[in-house]
Amino acid sequence: MSFNTALSGLNAAQSDLAVTSNNIANVNTTGFKESRAEFADIYALSPFGSVRTSIGAGVLLTAVAQQFNQGNLNFTQNTLDLAVSGEGFFVLAPNVGSVERVYTRAGAFGVDDVGNVVNATGQVLQAFPVNPNGTVTSTSLSSTVPIQLPQTAGTPANTTEIEIGANLSASASNLNVALFDPTQPTTYSSSTSISFFDSLGQTHIGTFYFVKDAAVPNSWATYYYVDGNPVDITGGTAGAGGQLFGRLTFDNTGVLQSSVPATIPPGEFTTAALGFTNGADPAQTLTLDFGNNNPTQFASGFIVSTLSQNGFGVGRLTGIDIADDGVVRANFSNGQAIALGKIALARFPNSQGLQQLGNTNWAETLDSGAALAGEAGTASFGFVRSGALENSNVDLTRELVDLITAQRNFQANARSIETNNAITQTIIQIR
Repeated sequence: MSFNTALSGLNAAQSDLAVTSNNIANVNTTGFKESRAEFADIYALSPFGSVRTSIGAGVLLTAVAQQFNQGNLNFTQNTLDLAVSGEGFFVLAPNVGSVERVYTRAGAFGVDDVGNVVNATGQVLQAFPVNPNGTVTSTSLSSTVPIQLPQTAGTPANTTEIEIGANLSASASNLNVALFDPTQPTTYSSSTSISFFDSLGQTHIGTFYFVKDAAVPNSWATYYYVDGNPVDITGGTAGAGGQLFGRLTFDNTGVLQSSVPATIPPGEFTTAALGFTNGADPAQTLTLDFGNNNPTQFASGFIVSTLSQNGFGVGRLTGIDIADDGVVRANFSNGQAIALGKIALARFPNSQGLQQLGNTNWAETLDSGAALAGEAGTASFGFVRSGALENSNVDLTRELVDLITAQRNFQANARSIETNNAITQTIIQIR
């Protein structure tokens, strides 16, 4: 019996050595979680045995329990190196289109040949679908989708509105609006230009010309040209060459009072169709919004305070940003940023019940409970840290001490066997 007791001690010490050795071997494995060998004594007593004199029968390995405490974060220069600061796990699919889900804390990701964000073994990082502003449309694990970086440049959007605010100098000379000629600076008071975009993303130059009208006090004729060609203001007044211009009229305090055509607010003009011949939409028009940008006529120089437009041209992918809440955005050279998804996180009622799959992956089991999906930054899921990797949570110093302890336990149990063997030999040799 004592042989079996000592043998169970040898087996337990060997298991402890194996677990400790595995921890040490993975001290540099990203996202690795250390294990702990847990033991229980073996104790058996017959119905008529004496509790006072019974002796235990050895030791039994009851569990190898993983410890899911947070590892230290190692910051890198790679945007796709991700770490979870909290209890959450990244959600992976073995391949695109697979409904199987596995979970990991290892966030060393890259991009495959079609732009999917994957780990070293090709498993695809999953994300919740989002609206253009980055808000999640569904937080179900069944609705997660791969994160795919765009393979083409950003889609252009044609300009529909130009915002312009300016001070038109009250001290400017009065001029005859019918004699306006853009090639003769003496025929207009001031001008400014802005680039805008057609439906193909091609750039055009729109120029505003302001002429202080000698015939109407505190009134300005506003001519508009695109790429050097005159463009009518719908409902405007006929001026030089029959071109329709917009009129801005100010009161004696320099505040915009009215406009022609009359709009609410005053000074919100619409152009005629621009008539592009380069294949872009020829019916494109522009809203020239003075009224919402506080144009003035003060006794100072011509000053442009607001000048912007809402279109953008074709852009190329310049990089990606991943926020702490897990939203992944693609940035383009045209200044646009598109939300691609929000990195899905999962946690479990009992993390120690997860099944190890290798490659620092886990699968849910009955013991772990069903995966609970959630967004980064909510509850205890934690935040997503871009440009960081979670180190192994193995404490190397402690493991080396545990290794020595396990070795001593093994030697002690081996010595017990030697002692039992000597006693047995003595008994056998009695004559």
